[in-house]
Amino acid sequence: MPNIRARLLVVLVVLLGSLTVAGAPPATAATTLPGSLWFDETPLTVRGGRFVDGNGREVVLRGYNVSGETKLEENGGLPFASVADAKKSATALRALGGGNSVRFLLSWAHVEPTRGTVDTAYLAAATEQMRAFLDAGIRVYPDFHQDLYSRHLFNSGSWYTGDGAPKWAVALGGYPQESCGICFFWGQNITQNQAVTKAQYDFWHNAHGLQDSFLDTAQKTMSYVEQHLSEAEFVAVAGFDPYNEPYAGSYDSGRTSRTWEQSLLWPFYEKFRARMDAAGWQDKPAFVEPNLFWNANIDSQKQEGGLLDAGTLGPRYVFNTHFYDQKAISGILMWGNASDGQYTGDFGTIRDRASAAATAAMVSEFGHPLSGTVSGKAPTVDKAMYQALDSRVPGASWWSDPAASGPVLSGSQWQWDLYNGRHHELMNDNPDKVRTSGDAWNDEDLSAVRLDDSGAVTLRQDARLLDRLYPSATAGTTLAFTYEDRSRDGSTTLTWNPVPSSLPNVSRLVGSGQYGLLVWRSGSGSAPTELHLPASFPTAATTVVSDLGTVYAPPAYAPSVPIAAAPEPGGTGSRRLLLTNTDTDTGVLHYALVTNGATSPSATQLDAARSELSSWAAGHF
Repeated sequence: MPNIRARLLVVLVVLLGSLTVAGAPPATAATTLPGSLWFDETPLTVRGGRFVDGNGREVVLRGYNVSGETKLEENGGLPFASVADAKKSATALRALGGGNSVRFLLSWAHVEPTRGTVDTAYLAAATEQMRAFLDAGIRVYPDFHQDLYSRHLFNSGSWYTGDGAPKWAVALGGYPQESCGICFFWGQNITQNQAVTKAQYDFWHNAHGLQDSFLDTAQKTMSYVEQHLSEAEFVAVAGFDPYNEPYAGSYDSGRTSRTWEQSLLWPFYEKFRARMDAAGWQDKPAFVEPNLFWNANIDSQKQEGGLLDAGTLGPRYVFNTHFYDQKAISGILMWGNASDGQYTGDFGTIRDRASAAATAAMVSEFGHPLSGTVSGKAPTVDKAMYQALDSRVPGASWWSDPAASGPVLSGSQWQWDLYNGRHHELMNDNPDKVRTSGDAWNDEDLSAVRLDDSGAVTLRQDARLLDRLYPSATAGTTLAFTYEDRSRDGSTTLTWNPVPSSLPNVSRLVGSGQYGLLVWRSGSGSAPTELHLPASFPTAATTVVSDLGTVYAPPAYAPSVPIAAAPEPGGTGSRRLLLTNTDTDTGVLHYALVTNGATSPSATQLDAARSELSSWAAGHF
C-alpha cells in the first residue's frame, strides 16, 4: 500500500446475518437467464486494452480486498476464521457493497512455513474460502501479499510489524536489528528501516535462492487452486497478482527506479508468468504492479517507472497499480477535503500507461483511513477516487466534454474485513500487545464493514458511496460513463455532477436522486449490456431513458425486452439492469440514463427527456 507516511488504509469488511443482509433485499433463487449471460460460464480475457468476457463484452471489475486479516496471525494467515464467515462476507459484499470481484489475499509465510514444503491444509482452507466468493457470483484474483517484507523482521516490543515472507527466509539473511528511527507512520519503514530494506534487496537479487523458492511455491499454489476448483469455478478466477507493492529496498550504484523495474522487477514477472503457464493458468493474465512509489502524489516520493521498458504488455498481463492520497493521509500536506475532479489527473495517468502498454488497467488498492485525525476527509477522498475510476473528466465539465471520459477503470477498495474492531491479534506474538481495534495491523483502519453486536454485516461508510451503479458488462465499446452517487459528508449531500440547465427535462426527471449515464457503441454479440443496480435503485422505482426506449420500473428479463431487470449471479439478492440492442449492426451509438429520482413519470416527461438526451449524444459523439 503506497503510503510512505501513512499506509493507514484498510477498507472494507464484511457483514451479514445468516441468510439475509441488513438493509438489502432477500436472497433470490437462480435466475432463468440463458447460461451465456452468466459470467461464471465465460472466461475473462484482455482484448483491445479492456477486460472482455466470453460474449465479447467489455467488463468492469469492482469490489474490495479480502482481506487484511491475512496479514494477521489470529486466523493463521487466512482471510476468514471459517468458511461460514467467508460466505457471510461474500453475500454482504455483493448485496451491500455492490462488488462483482475481490482481490483475495494469500500469505507466503503460511503457504511455505518450511522451505520447500507447502502446507496443503492452508491451501485447502484458502481455496474453500475462495469458493465462497465464486459461489456468490464474484470473480476472484489472488494476491501474494506482503508489507515490510515479513513480520519476522520485527521484535516483540516493536512499534510496527510486517507480513509476507516466512520465518526461514528471514533467518537466512542475518539482518540488522530492526529500527525505523523517528517514524510517525508505518510506511516510513519501507525506506528507513535497514532490516526491511536489506531483506527486500535480497529478495530481488535472489540471495539464498529466495526468489526461486517463492516462485516454486507460487506455482504449487496455483496448481493446487486449479486442481481443487471445478472447471466452472476456475473460469471465474480472473488472474493472479504476483507480488504486492514491489520496492527495491535500495538501488545498486547507478541504478534508478526505472532501471530497477527493467532489470529486476520485469524479469521476475516474466518468470512468474511462466509459472502461471506451467500451473494451468496460461489463459489468465498476471496483474503486475509497478514500483510502489510510481504515480505517488507527493513529488518527493514520485519515482520514474510504470513498467515503461516492458514494451507492449498485451493480453497476458494487466497493468495493476494502487492509489492513495498521501497528502490527505499526512494531515498536513492537504488542508480541507477533496473536491470534484481531485484525482482525475492521477487516474488519467493510469489509463494512459495501460493504453500505451496495450492492456487493461486495474487499481487494486485505494481508500482512506476511517478513524484518526484525517478520517474526516474520507467521504470526499473516496468519492473523488470513485469518480476518477468512472471517468477522467471532472463533474463540472463532464456534460460538455463526455467523449474525453476514457475507459471505466476496474478497482478493488482496501478493504473488506468482517472483524474490524473485533480482532484479537498478539502483535509480533507479544501477549502484552493485544490488538483489537481497527484492522489490528499497524494502526490501520480502512475496512468498509464490520460486524454489529448481533453478528450482522454493517457498512461503516455511506452505502450511496459504496454500492454504486456501474457498467459491469458493455456489449460493444464504452464511450463515456458518469455516476452521481449523492453520497454524504456528514449531513451534507455531495453533488459534483448535476444535470445542466441546458437539459431541463432530464434535470427535472433526475431531481435530487442518484443517476448514472452510459454511452456506448454496439458490438457484434447478442448478449445485453449490464449495469449493477444498487440497493438504492429498487426495481419498482428505477427509471431508464435510452435510445432503446423509456421505462419506469423495468420488467423482468426476456430476450425480446430491450430494457429489463434481473438478479445477479450468486443468489445474494443483488440485481442488474439489462439493455439489449434491437439492431444487429455494430458501431451504433447508444445511451442510457438510469435514475431513482423520478416518481411515476409520465410518458410525455420521459419522451421529452429522451429527446434532449438524443440531441446531446448526437452532438458529442
